[in-house]
Amino acid sequence: MIAELTRTLADLIAAERARFLAEHPRSVAMAKAASAVWRGGVPMHWMGDWACPSPIFAAQGVGAQVTDVDGKLYDDFCLGDTPSMFGHGEPSVAAAVADQARRGAGFMLPTASAVIVGKLLAERFGLPLWQAATTASDANRAAIRWARAVTRRPVVLVFDGCYHGMVEDAFVVLRDGAPSMKPGLLGQVQDLTATTRVVPFNDLAALEAALAPGDVAAVLAEPVMTNCGMILPDPGFHDALRRLTRGAGTLLIIDETHTISTGPGGYTRAHGLEPDVFVLGKAVAGGVPAAVWGVTAELSARMDEAQARIGPGQSGIGTTLSGNALAMAAMRAMLSEVMTDAAYGRMLAGAQRLAAGLNGVIAARGLPWSVVHVGARVELVFADPPPRDAGAMRKVLDLGAVEALHLWLINRGALIAPFHNMMLVSPVTEDAALDRLVAAVDAFAVAVGELQA
Repeated sequence: MIAELTRTLADLIAAERARFLAEHPRSVAMAKAASAVWRGGVPMHWMGDWACPSPIFAAQGVGAQVTDVDGKLYDDFCLGDTPSMFGHGEPSVAAAVADQARRGAGFMLPTASAVIVGKLLAERFGLPLWQAATTASDANRAAIRWARAVTRRPVVLVFDGCYHGMVEDAFVVLRDGAPSMKPGLLGQVQDLTATTRVVPFNDLAALEAALAPGDVAAVLAEPVMTNCGMILPDPGFHDALRRLTRGAGTLLIIDETHTISTGPGGYTRAHGLEPDVFVLGKAVAGGVPAAVWGVTAELSARMDEAQARIGPGQSGIGTTLSGNALAMAAMRAMLSEVMTDAAYGRMLAGAQRLAAGLNGVIAARGLPWSVVHVGARVELVFADPPPRDAGAMRKVLDLGAVEALHLWLINRGALIAPFHNMMLVSPVTEDAALDRLVAAVDAFAVAVGELQA
């Protein structure tokens, strides 16, 4: 029966691929032309990771919608995988960026906006001292380097299934219970498991055991796992994580690059977390490449001591573009005009509507699915109950069903994050778009049910 369903699901995917190719002649032609100059036909390899048989070439984004070069309009629930969380072409950011670009994009000098941005970050997130980076990957790397310098410890601890950008230290997973470098990691010549420890999310006993040797400089964690299927923390998990790290003399780095969708102060402020380092990228500059990381006053003093021990010279932390004037102008507009309480109110209400709609489909169709929801982010999981760690999530991840759903949605004018079933609601997402997405998921459930009949 399972083999037969796979065949019929493959037939559904084949039909949807044929429909896509027929309806996207210009994107297909552009992909062919691009393949002569871009590896894989796209500027960045993950642009080819969507379920469609050929990349979609975007023409423009306005609010929570994207139009492609074939004139197809999509309700966008991917939103650039978070950078455009507050909408494409946001007027305040566009104006700020245009104004700064006319006056110079970067000087290797701070601007007046930097002072304002720093104050806004401290007020919003609670950590007093900040540094800028170009991406969250850069910010996480910097935080790890400083943690090792401050603690004089070599090991970083991450959670199985995590993703923290291109940070090599985080590319360690559990395979059959043993740490291993992530499959697909290219060109890595050193064994990362020597300096990275990995434990399952929500497993406090494993966490405590991993911290026990006293050699862990920092735990790097998302407050909610978002890149292996969304996984919520168990009640009390974060309190225990903070208690255990403090007891072990280990720093806690919270990466809020995705979970900033929780509320104006991220998951950290919404749930009273107390990180030593707070990392934020993607949405903080409205899509302009920028990231920030903040530290406590105590950690800042320890950083000064570590720097004094080493003396002056190149630290190897930071790039010339980090903290440039253009990024600061964009962040100033985002923090002061866009990432408002009112905007979050609309996002959270929309996400509640989406989650309720999807739960309604699950109940009406008797599906063994579930919905995971935090802030403005909603995940449809093909399992009930939803898994508590990445190992369990991998066991229920049906790649064929995920591909089929994504392609089905694309052909019906909806984009969700291409890597699993995560959906993001912006403050300008209309109720009608939410209802269209729910209706499309319902139609997919009906189609799959007919395959099983």
